[in-house]
Amino acid sequence: MTVIPDLVGLKVAILHRLDEGIGRLVRQLGLLGLEAHVQWTPLDLEATPADIVLVDADQGWSGLLPWSGEPAPVPMVALLQSEAPGRVAWAISEGALSILPKPVVPAAVYPALVLAVAAHARAVEAAARMERLEERLRMRPLVHAAVRSIEMAVHCDEEAAYAALRRAAMKRRITIEQTAAEMLAGVIPLSEAG
Repeated sequence: MTVIPDLVGLKVAILHRLDEGIGRLVRQLGLLGLEAHVQWTPLDLEATPADIVLVDADQGWSGLLPWSGEPAPVPMVALLQSEAPGRVAWAISEGALSILPKPVVPAAVYPALVLAVAAHARAVEAAARMERLEERLRMRPLVHAAVRSIEMAVHCDEEAAYAALRRAAMKRRITIEQTAAEMLAGVIPLSEAG
């Protein structure tokens, strides 16, 4: 079951010139329980903390967002009236996860925010999972070296050595890779795996 993110109390930075449409957007965000700040200067998340960023993709420029070229640290929604492929491409390259068409219709605000927040949470989770997997992959040579060391220390085959390493990891409640690194560093004696 998909959980809809709770938006109440979140801070929204709106990077857009203040006009009547943006005034309506700010009111709608207030009705949804969000706090909005409007500016048309480059964003500095330390000076203007934001949980969500809405950006004018029609007028946006490189340097408007501090993460240009990197993954956005917060969910981002593009405010877009133009159908120009270059403007859509700019929004995508800056990290937009949903689009809120201009002029803004109040009924479109909540779905655009929910989509952006949910997509950002999934992207963060996927990046963290990928980082963990890459770390484990980098440590595989240590596992191989630890298995070889156990084989020689207790005179067993590779399968038995790996099983011993796995038991030692389970006993200590750490990953096999961490256990292998600790064995090779001498923190865990090889005899503990035997």
